[in-house]
Amino acid sequence: MAITFLRTVILYLFVIIGMRVMGKRQIGEMQPSEFVAAIMVSELACIPVQETSIPLLSGIIPIFTLIIMEVLLSYISLKSKKFRDIITGKPSVIIHNGNVLREEMSKIRFNYDDLKEQLRLQGYDSTDGIKYAILETNGQLSVIDDDNRQKEHTKDNKKKNKYNNGGKK
Repeated sequence: MAITFLRTVILYLFVIIGMRVMGKRQIGEMQPSEFVAAIMVSELACIPVQETSIPLLSGIIPIFTLIIMEVLLSYISLKSKKFRDIITGKPSVIIHNGNVLREEMSKIRFNYDDLKEQLRLQGYDSTDGIKYAILETNGQLSVIDDDNRQKEHTKDNKKKNKYNNGGKK
């Protein structure tokens, strides 16, 4: 029992350090390669914790390998746009001048209901006045609208943030 506890603590600390080395992103902001690495690291950490007959090093080496691979991929992505486009993909314009580009949405398998939900979450009830809506590589929707509406939207967000941050500006 004490050995399992100690192995769990060691692997936990190793995984935490490894995740910090890989970068500071929340799940919703991760690129697909980062998400896969995080899932694989967590799965690999479970094996030596559950099976004490497996040497601890047999769990640490593959985790360390994944961390090195993720850091290496991130570094190459920083240096090469072509490689970055292959690994992370490209943003997709799905609304242009208020018109929903259904062909593009179909190509990226993003349905109309998901688009409407994302727009509502950002305070838009329709596509009117939206110059561009871009589905980013991390799955978030960026909306660029006309100048007047952008100012109103920004003011509303500042008001919301003012009250959501305990009244701090």
